[in-house]
Amino acid sequence: MTKVLVINGPNLNILGTREPQIYGRTSLAKLEEMVAEKASELGLEADFFQSNHEGAVIDAIHATEGKFDWIILNPAAFTHYSYAVHDALKGVDVPAVEVHLSNIHAREGFRSHSVTAPACRGQICGFGIESYYMALHYIKMVSSEKEES
Repeated sequence: MTKVLVINGPNLNILGTREPQIYGRTSLAKLEEMVAEKASELGLEADFFQSNHEGAVIDAIHATEGKFDWIILNPAAFTHYSYAVHDALKGVDVPAVEVHLSNIHAREGFRSHSVTAPACRGQICGFGIESYYMALHYIKMVSSEKEES
């Protein structure tokens, strides 16, 4: 079974109460429950990690090697400045998909640039929780193609 680690960065622990007009009213616990359910429906296994600390996110990325097949990463604010997270993604042999709940390209100018996306297979943003679902569907598609070849 394809194993996915979903990593959520800073301030995502306060989902549901932090700027709900932008991020929605769903808590991180509920988001994790919904993503785990969708992963299971697709025949994937999802585990979760969240931290407000850059080093902990980097350690979680490093720990995926040999344990997970994919990373879904919502780097949150690290998106815009963390070359350390970028380098961690490049340093492991585990492909990643970057996701965002909001459309980072339609917000403040500083949010539209991602330094982490170039280290990922792609970026999905602006669809709320569906952004995570889209990433899972992509992983399922790529994993199925790999199994067939």
